[in-house]
Amino acid sequence: MALGQGFHQQQRQSQKLAMTQRLQQSIQMLQFNVEELRDFLTQKALENPLIDVDTNWNANHAGLDAAKNVTAKNDFIERVSTTNQHSLFEYLLDQIHLTMRDTPLRKIVLYLIEYVDVNGYLRIDEAQAKQETGASSIELLDAVTLLQQLDPPGVGARSLQEALMLQTENDDHAPNLAYIILEENFEAFVNRHWEQIAKRYGVGLADISSVYDYVRTLSPVPGTAVGQETTGYIFPDLVVTNRDGQLALRTASMAQPIVKFQSNYYQQMSRHGDQQVTEYLKEKKSEYEWIASSLEQRESTIFRVGSAIVERQADFFLERSTELKPLLLRDVAQQLQVHESTISRSINGKYIQTDFGMFELKRFFTKAVTKRPTDGQLVSADNVQHRIIALVEQENKEKPLSDQKIVQILKAENVELSRRTVAKYRENLNIPSSSKRKQYLKTE
Repeated sequence: MALGQGFHQQQRQSQKLAMTQRLQQSIQMLQFNVEELRDFLTQKALENPLIDVDTNWNANHAGLDAAKNVTAKNDFIERVSTTNQHSLFEYLLDQIHLTMRDTPLRKIVLYLIEYVDVNGYLRIDEAQAKQETGASSIELLDAVTLLQQLDPPGVGARSLQEALMLQTENDDHAPNLAYIILEENFEAFVNRHWEQIAKRYGVGLADISSVYDYVRTLSPVPGTAVGQETTGYIFPDLVVTNRDGQLALRTASMAQPIVKFQSNYYQQMSRHGDQQVTEYLKEKKSEYEWIASSLEQRESTIFRVGSAIVERQADFFLERSTELKPLLLRDVAQQLQVHESTISRSINGKYIQTDFGMFELKRFFTKAVTKRPTDGQLVSADNVQHRIIALVEQENKEKPLSDQKIVQILKAENVELSRRTVAKYRENLNIPSSSKRKQYLKTE
């Protein structure tokens, strides 16, 4: 390959984890919720005659109709009657609070997400941001960089070119030239001046065409990946019970699929003595062993994460009215000595059954939104939301509190939040705006 001006050859030795198909599927299995895991294993059973999957599907659905009208504490399946939908702002807010420490730089990132539109683009110029935050150019650049590292890939971009570059940078499987072409030759690339680009980098037109095919798979509106509606049934992964003040955690085995090995079929086919059949059986048995091992590891990981959550939030499980304590993904990751992404996959779409209802594991990772200057104590989002509920319950219904008024009350209590953050917490609590809460009371 000819090298263009400014390019040179260099040998470098490095270690890199190879993402084999089985490793990728192990990661997927950890991320799947119970229903997705069942579908995955059922498909595997169709492809592998040595695998038999017992999903308890009929037994679970038999109890589903009864669950519609029963409110017993120990129901193992709860029907979702409402649609869950999270805005891009809420999604970004959760990530910031769960992954970033309370620093001046985080405050700038929190400021910036208020200017991220529904498509995921950052809509504020540098001059305005510097004026309103008092940040230097370097600090603002660092904050934008942190914002652009959040999910979904491409969020925080200030142009289509930057959105595509961010998605490419985040993809380990992107063509080698994709990022540099988008960075240095965006206009020529879009206008299909491919011969010019190919000549510059000493590659063929087929290579540029390959990059073009890849870029077409990227999203020009990365923000739309968040906020889609989901409905369905909730199956718990864990069950915690309070036994005379002692918390006991166990896996919700009734909802977990069981993988069995078809030993009779294996023995029957082994008698053929055909080399191809022998190799086929060896491959399929190895796949079964890998799936069984991955399932065991998945269950163990979720249980360990659940144990850390129950330990940290013990007061909540002992007394429902107790507010949650601040807890970050990295706190549990450090305790279990695993990567934060493992914790994120372990809690995504996973639920825990308690004596007083079912909760998503992600619910227990509460954000420390600020520190009280008086005592330095962390104030979690859970604390703030409970306070908002109390303020609304106590307000004058003829003159309900506006979001700005709630901000002022919280500030007087040494809790500083932006108006938009308060509005998002209020919406998350299904509390209408002040204009919709206003009541005209009858006078005698």
